[in-house]
Amino acid sequence: MTKETMNLQALLEKTTDPDFLREMIGFTAQRLMALEVEALTGAEPGARTPDRLNQRNGYRDRDWETRAGTVELRIPKLRKGSYFPGFLEPRRMAEKALTAVIQEAYIQGVSTRSVDDLIQAMGMSGISKSQVSRLCGEIDERVQTFLTRPLEGDWPYVWLDATYVKVRRAGRIVSVAVIIAIGVNNDGRREVLGMDIGPSEAETFWTEFLRKLTRRGLRGVKLVISDAHEGLKAAITRVLNATWQRCRVHFMRNVLAHAGRNGHRLVAAFIGTIFAQDSKTAAKTQWRHVVDKLRVGHHKLAAFMDQAEEDVLAFMDFPPAHRVKLHSTNPIERLNGEIKRRTNVVGIFPNDEAIIRLVGALLLEQNDEWAVQRGRYMTLETIARLSDNATVRLTAIAL
Repeated sequence: MTKETMNLQALLEKTTDPDFLREMIGFTAQRLMALEVEALTGAEPGARTPDRLNQRNGYRDRDWETRAGTVELRIPKLRKGSYFPGFLEPRRMAEKALTAVIQEAYIQGVSTRSVDDLIQAMGMSGISKSQVSRLCGEIDERVQTFLTRPLEGDWPYVWLDATYVKVRRAGRIVSVAVIIAIGVNNDGRREVLGMDIGPSEAETFWTEFLRKLTRRGLRGVKLVISDAHEGLKAAITRVLNATWQRCRVHFMRNVLAHAGRNGHRLVAAFIGTIFAQDSKTAAKTQWRHVVDKLRVGHHKLAAFMDQAEEDVLAFMDFPPAHRVKLHSTNPIERLNGEIKRRTNVVGIFPNDEAIIRLVGALLLEQNDEWAVQRGRYMTLETIARLSDNATVRLTAIAL
């Protein structure tokens, strides 16, 4: 945001009429977005010019929380690529959450040396418990609203995964599982569905997590993609009654472990021919061919592949356009990588609430970024083929 823009907003916020404030802030924000989009497109709205770089493509509504109240914005969309206004600062809340967690660890006396160094470097050594409590309360309210929101419509695809962080409990440092779900809805768009923390990835924990999602409205699930954790598999069958796709990346790690160090390249090449097939029938035929070759000299690996066939090839029952995104947990692994990067800064969390605060804020902001992306994660036409509603399928085909 420019200095002039900051000064304008500061001036406006000194007035006493909240309605006037919101209107003026809204007007200024819309004008700023119009100027930014004009620079990106290279032309004014409706202008015909050879200098045009891009086309406008409607608007997306979004609420902006300011000190003057909630301002309703209409964020412009572009035909090519995406646009997000700089003044909304999409990473601001996550940074506030990280600051809050670090401060809380510090004032409770459970921080690590790295956290102590950060506190000193950031000039926060004079913070009080009341200041931290107030900051945490602001973030927690928004995170909880997000994590408990109703889930509307059908969600044909769901990815599940877990990562581990350390937290202090009853004077001890323990490792806890942070489980996360993301999904694609019947509009072809990605969203974060929810998160939870628990002592381990036990079946009872996964079952309760999935039941919470269904109580919030999760339905219409056709395929669930995850690693081969036994407790998770059982919970998926019990709660969602959906097809399970074993993550291909995790599967290949298991395969290569069975292959032995000298057989890695040969076995990987063999199995690669399976996934190069265009249909499930062809893939299953090639799978049997590869397994028969491996049975001589790699009988344990062959037996392992016999058991894994249906689960690893489950994604091939779904539209070809979707398969590259369905065969593994890569879509959620990238999100987990960002979570690990942020949680490593903290090291040891002071309590469970601090984990939810930081991870929840990251998930909320990732969800916001997905929401303003111009393109759908999967096209409306291809996703509609999965609908149980014939009207929806016919409408998508007509489009």
